This record gives sequence, structure tokens and C-alpha cells, in this order.
Amino acid sequence: MDTIYLDNNATTAMCDKSILALEAVYRDGIKNPASQHHAGRHSRRLLESYRESVGLGVTAHLTDIHADRVIFTSGGTEANNLAIQGICGSHETPGRIVISGIEHPSVSSAAKFLALGGWDLQTAKTLPNGQVDLEHLASLVNADTHLVCVMLANNETGVIQPVEDVVSLCARHECMVHTDAVQALGKMVLDFRGLGVATMSISAHKIHGPPGVGALVSRHESTFLPLFYGGFQQEGARPGTEAVALAAGFSEALDFYLDKQQKHFAYLSRLQELLEDGILGCCPGAVVVGQGSPRLPQTSCIAFPGIDRQAAVMALDVAGVCCSTGSACASGSSEASPTLLAMGLAPELVEGALRFSVSILNTEEEVRRAVAIVGEVIACFE
Repeated sequence: MDTIYLDNNATTAMCDKSILALEAVYRDGIKNPASQHHAGRHSRRLLESYRESVGLGVTAHLTDIHADRVIFTSGGTEANNLAIQGICGSHETPGRIVISGIEHPSVSSAAKFLALGGWDLQTAKTLPNGQVDLEHLASLVNADTHLVCVMLANNETGVIQPVEDVVSLCARHECMVHTDAVQALGKMVLDFRGLGVATMSISAHKIHGPPGVGALVSRHESTFLPLFYGGFQQEGARPGTEAVALAAGFSEALDFYLDKQQKHFAYLSRLQELLEDGILGCCPGAVVVGQGSPRLPQTSCIAFPGIDRQAAVMALDVAGVCCSTGSACASGSSEASPTLLAMGLAPELVEGALRFSVSILNTEEEVRRAVAIVGEVIACFE
């Protein structure tokens, strides 16, 4: 039985370009890019070319003395922590931090950690359509607010957030905005400068790149303290020997996803439509969460009222379909999704919600087979 992998929001299979890039760097006998000898300088040139490629891929400003920074990290979780703890840590005294109610655990947990140290943590309400409540958010932002965190697109529902509007309302108080764009990367046009945020996190393994590498994109004027100490690498913002091969894999994966971008968007939308229409057709009562909102073209959160979500995931796994109950970072948790709870969904929808996420490596035939399997498995629970 061939497994149909529909959990690409958790991680994706590496694409050939990324694999070949890693292999080429390792075979080249890459050296420490901080070394001053010829081999080290060669490694440095390669690393900086990959850094520039990633930055240009998200439309960062990389010229003149006001250039934005691309800081390589171990992934999205570290990038989020570097932004949140780093920005707040640069202030002498605690102030207010505001997050949305649908943030990834790496954002919400980092904010809660700061609250233990005296920071005033406030959570903006979420509308039933899955977007942040801008009016409530505006009421929380004041002169003491140092940071607002609103993700660009939700990892569970795919609902795209009005980040530009968030930046606009925060500008009145000269408040910095961080956005987690890990899930959005490659699935929508991503313009760092256009968003107007101070910092933005991205990750390679969501776009068919290697796990273990991500980046924090930061405006030139954004200041934050490092999480780690002990080196001068990356302007001291993230010390430690840089992983040149992983940076190469990230660069090539981003190029792979951005190449023929509009064609990829259309294909993902086609797969999403096949999946959702098919499941709604064979599973009476199923609900697509956030269906009326702007969404990423590859994420489908579908609720099956009256179904135990964890039992359904296991049954689908046995039947040959990989999906999830939400964020991979919360995998195995019996707690209901904070995102769906924040949206105010009925308990039977929250308890029966599954996440299906396709990629450009999936086929239409796979999706059709998956729909048939989902229909059979869900019927067994009724």
C-alpha cells in the first residue's frame, strides 16, 4: 500500500535541487566560513550568496547601508524566539507584548515565558472567520507596547492575516511588529518590505528544503539581543559556525518554489479544491474551517462533527493517508486546538477537526484516492 502524504504543513519531502545543493557543498569539502584562509573565504562567499538569494526571494532590501538582515537559524522556532525574546530583551524594563490568539506554539510559548519575567502579555481576539480582530488588537496597543506578533498565515487553517493593517495601527505607537511567515513562504507572494514588519521568520523544511535551517529577516533599524553568546557570526545576532550546506539547501528550495510561482499557486489551489469538494461530497456534515476567508492554497482544515480527531488520524494512517490534528509541534497532545478555540467554533467542530495539507509534489490521483479513503474511514465512525 502506497502512503498518501497530506501533512505537508508539518514538513515536506526535500526536492532534488535542494538535495543536490547539499551534496555539492559537502563534496566540495566546505570549511568554516569564519576562517581567514583561502578555503574559509571561499566558504564565506558561498554562504553570503545563499543569504542574498534567500533575502531576495522574500523581497528584502539588501543594498546600501540600510540593508535588511537575513539571519540563518535552526528553523522557524528559533527565529520566532530570537525575534520575540531578542526585541523584548533589548528594553531595560518590561512593557506590554500583544499576540494573536492563533499563534504557533513557538510564539505563544515565548511570549508566556516573557510574562513570567514581568511582561504584560495580552492576547488579541480572533474573529469566527479565523482572522485577528483588528478592533480588539487596536484597543490593546498602547504607549507601553513594545512588540505585536501576528502570523502571516495560520498553520492549521491556512487563513491569511491582515498583517499590513496590523503594522498600520501599530505605527501610531511606534510599536514593532513580528510576523511568523513560516507557513506562508512559497504559498503566497511574500514581500517583506511591503508588509512593513520589523522582523519575519521563515523555514526551509516547509518548502521542500532541509530541516534544521530557517531565517529571521530583520529590517536594518530593528534592534534585538541574541539568544546565544560566544561568537561574532552573523553580526553577533546568532553566534555559532554557520551551516553552509543547509543554507545552500534553503536557497535552492526557495528557488524551486518560487520558480513558476503562479503556476504552482494554481496547481495547489486545484489540489485543494479537489480535496475539499471531494470530502464534502462524500462526508455529509463536514465543514471546511475558514472557507470564506482568504486562505493559503494548500491548507484544508476540515471538521467532522461527532468524530474523535485523534482516533480518525490513526485510522487514516492505517488506511494509508497521513494527515494531522493541527500543529506538528503540538502533535500527540490531547488538548483541543487553541486556534480553533480562539475562533469560537462549536465544540463538536473543534473535537472533530483534521488538517490536510498538499504540496506541489502531490498528484491529482493521490488526492482523489485520499478522498475515497477519507470517506470510507469517516463512515466507520458514524
